Amino acid sequence: MNRLLWLLLPLLADAVEWRSWAEGTAEAAQRGRNILAALVRDDCHYCHDMERAVFDDAEMSRWVEGCFVPVKINLSRQSVPFEARVPMTPTFVILNPQGHVIKTVPGSWNREDFTALTEAACTKE
Repeated sequence: MNRLLWLLLPLLADAVEWRSWAEGTAEAAQRGRNILAALVRDDCHYCHDMERAVFDDAEMSRWVEGCFVPVKINLSRQSVPFEARVPMTPTFVILNPQGHVIKTVPGSWNREDFTALTEAACTKE
């Protein structure tokens, strides 16, 4: 199993590095950067599809991490730690560094559409 992990590490290095809620809010406050919270479920095939098609892409990963503090919240295991309406999964919530919701983007998207839907909330350093 260890050998397989070492073979996969280069492939995983280009994926978005998701933080926990606690890590993400601390980093956002320190850096003055908006949070991109991905609300997903274990059994959501749209969540898995979007992870592979969008967030595992090296270019998209650089863009997301250059604009936001990415946080993943798995609703199969935890509750939403902020006030939000979650009509479906995946749902993406953009919050300011103080944790107030700026925008909610429900649904699964391709890279271009997701970028277009979220770029106005991008906070680059």
